[in-house]
Amino acid sequence: MLTLPKDHVDEMIAHAKEDVPNECCGIIAGENRKATKLYRAINAEASPYRYSVEPKDLLRIYRDLDSNDWDVLVIYHSHTQTEAHPSPTDIRLAAWEDAYYVIVSLQDDGNPVVRAFRIQDGEVTEEEMEIA
Repeated sequence: MLTLPKDHVDEMIAHAKEDVPNECCGIIAGENRKATKLYRAINAEASPYRYSVEPKDLLRIYRDLDSNDWDVLVIYHSHTQTEAHPSPTDIRLAAWEDAYYVIVSLQDDGNPVVRAFRIQDGEVTEEEMEIA
């Protein structure tokens, strides 16, 4: 089960809304499977249909992760017009098998949906998520 602080969930939703019409993306660091820090990232694709963390942003995040001995716990992004479920592109590009993939759906702007998944060897499994 993935446990995230409420402020992290609120921050992901805010980030998603601020980046409309494009998808947002970011990373949540973890230590011993516990969320420690959320990093907003720039979507290099600047697209409403796909995301890719801008390389300089990724380097900045990796450096901070390394200096704190943290791991990538969550890779998050938004879907602006579709449900909170990995798209075929999300599945094809998923490279972090140990990370959770969290998707924020703004399909119903007044009621954002946040869901967590594991994507391993092309297989998608929804994971229980607790907001603490």
